[in-house]
Amino acid sequence: MLTTVSNVLAGLIGAGVIFVGARTFWAPQAAVGFGIPGTRVEDRAFRAWLSVKAVRDMASGLFILILLAGATPHLLGWFMLAAAVIPVGDALIVLRSNGPKAAVYGIHGSAAVVMLAVGVLLLVA
Repeated sequence: MLTTVSNVLAGLIGAGVIFVGARTFWAPQAAVGFGIPGTRVEDRAFRAWLSVKAVRDMASGLFILILLAGATPHLLGWFMLAAAVIPVGDALIVLRSNGPKAAVYGIHGSAAVVMLAVGVLLLVA
């Protein structure tokens, strides 16, 4: 039962990360919700960087789904723990940019906590 719940949660995280990446790729204005003040999505150079981030987000989500399909829950758990560094880094970037605390803690911090919890669940499953 615990394995099923943790696998479903990991799958939802993987699909969610792919969605966020795709949304940023095809609708760059979505990046404003990341939390960095003064985000200028009309700037071509900035849009290029957003595209890089979007592709990396989509690949990260695919990694989760691939591990979910072909690896042990234990390996997926370790990957989820390691991948939790990404939202922690995002939170620090927003914090350093004087972004809204709601984005720091509500978006990126909560994502890190959920990923850590799912990683631990997968390790003990």
